[in-house]
Amino acid sequence: MGDQKNLNSEEAINKIKYLAEEIKTGMFCTYKECEIQSRPMSALEIDDEGHLWFMTDQRSNKVAEIKSNPTVELFYTKGYDMFLSLHGKATILHDREKIEELWNPIIKVWMPGGVEDPNLCIIKFTFDHGYYWNNKHNKMVVLAKMAASLLTGKTMDDGIEGKLT
Repeated sequence: MGDQKNLNSEEAINKIKYLAEEIKTGMFCTYKECEIQSRPMSALEIDDEGHLWFMTDQRSNKVAEIKSNPTVELFYTKGYDMFLSLHGKATILHDREKIEELWNPIIKVWMPGGVEDPNLCIIKFTFDHGYYWNNKHNKMVVLAKMAASLLTGKTMDDGIEGKLT
């Protein structure tokens, strides 16, 4: 088993920023009645308070689900060495200034009306708590330790994990 290091406040926000920005796309999960509804999404920004900002069409299922139940789960994973799970609340905003601030031309793939599209809205995710797992060293060291572990039969876990609050 790897090392345990729980993080809070600024350390937790920095870990979230690092992992979510490095991984880029995660599963954005809402609830419809008692069933989880998941779809891949990328945060456009992670601010200094730890809020993750997304953009979507206000007519989407996820917006209706958030309005019904604002509880959201975010799951990020990359390879064998980066994992992030966040639990929190989502808020739907129609702030034109923030939309323009977050706008990126790639969003036109999903919102062909562009930044002026009246159906464009923002999802602000505020995390309550989460959990992370990643490795202390780079991928080459991790792979070498995994190979050594297989050859020797000894655990050489290079991981670090902990709660985020």
